[in-house]
Amino acid sequence: MADDIKIDCGKFKQSLTLLESQYHHQQTLDHALPNWIQEAVSESVTRRFGNCYDCLWKVLKHYLKISLGLPDVPNSPKPLFRIANENRLLPSDISQWLIYADSRIDPSHNYDGNKTKAALDLMDAFVRDAIALYETISGERWL
Repeated sequence: MADDIKIDCGKFKQSLTLLESQYHHQQTLDHALPNWIQEAVSESVTRRFGNCYDCLWKVLKHYLKISLGLPDVPNSPKPLFRIANENRLLPSDISQWLIYADSRIDPSHNYDGNKTKAALDLMDAFVRDAIALYETISGERWL
């Protein structure tokens, strides 16, 4: 397709900026603070992860359709990641993106804290990968 087609990455960028910021706060949180504050910040990170993840795969879908001209693009993240991987768009292995997909689903349906911790353990890698994918899709350098 034409190189001059610009994909609107505004919501993706905003959600990734918020995730990156909140994740940084969570990582540098004073552990002397009450437990409920630490839990609230961690829950905020996982919620922002969910928002960012949703924006990411929807922008990726649009990119595959418009910029790469792929006619039959699925409306589901895992198949989109496979197609993006086939087109060498993903900055890390497809298996990592499938883990992100599973982590996005799990914390929202599990309240024992283990899934939230597992999702938090992925945040550093996810933020790096999301930034790299943002740069690929948008053609812009990250902040």
